Amino acid sequence: MAFQPIYDAVAGRVWGYEALVRGLSGEGAFEVLSKISPEQKYRFDQDCRVKAIELASRLFPTGEELMLSINFMPNAVYQPAACLRATLLAAERCSFPTSSVMFEFTENEEVLDTAHLTNIIAEYRKHGFTTAIDDFGAGHAGLGLLVEFQPDLIKIDMLLIRGIDTSPARQAVVAGIMGITKALDITVLAEGVETEAEFLVLKTAGIRLFQGYWFAKPAFEKLPQIQSWSALNVTSVA
Repeated sequence: MAFQPIYDAVAGRVWGYEALVRGLSGEGAFEVLSKISPEQKYRFDQDCRVKAIELASRLFPTGEELMLSINFMPNAVYQPAACLRATLLAAERCSFPTSSVMFEFTENEEVLDTAHLTNIIAEYRKHGFTTAIDDFGAGHAGLGLLVEFQPDLIKIDMLLIRGIDTSPARQAVVAGIMGITKALDITVLAEGVETEAEFLVLKTAGIRLFQGYWFAKPAFEKLPQIQSWSALNVTSVA
């Protein structure tokens, strides 16, 4: 697993880290996932969760109250309560609080059964986990999914972020998303931020949480430092 920081622009500190699948030779998530057969999805999903929690329990500084964001595949979850057992056991074994774990839907996976997804979210919330929609505004993660259920957080897809500082259309769409999420009491995170100009426009739009190469690239089995502290005018947090 690699870790990429999520920056809180209001608090001026790292809010948490997303755990990202990597191959032993540095292969990206897409390449790794492309090798997983449908029969292996459930076991792979379970192993990734456990690995992420184990690593985070060792890497996260004590007392920082950082969030760990883990991707999961809804179509690999056959029964929510049963599929959480390994996760809960890992959290207990590592003394990692469930309130510090956020589960987000993996990118580009179509949710075939929204009722099943609703049951998954309800079960996760019962155990104190935060829930999120990844890549909102692209592929299968759109307004239709948001109508069916409301997560705690959505991550705006990088296609809506890229070049937003010079795109009135993107600015209008993001403004619309902010209006909807405010009415539904959903937190917004902008992912894929690559320039200071993008960050400033998004921050002005009211977004609090950020992730992307402008802040830091993912680091394999370690926590990378934010690269833009001087531009953010804040002090680095361990």
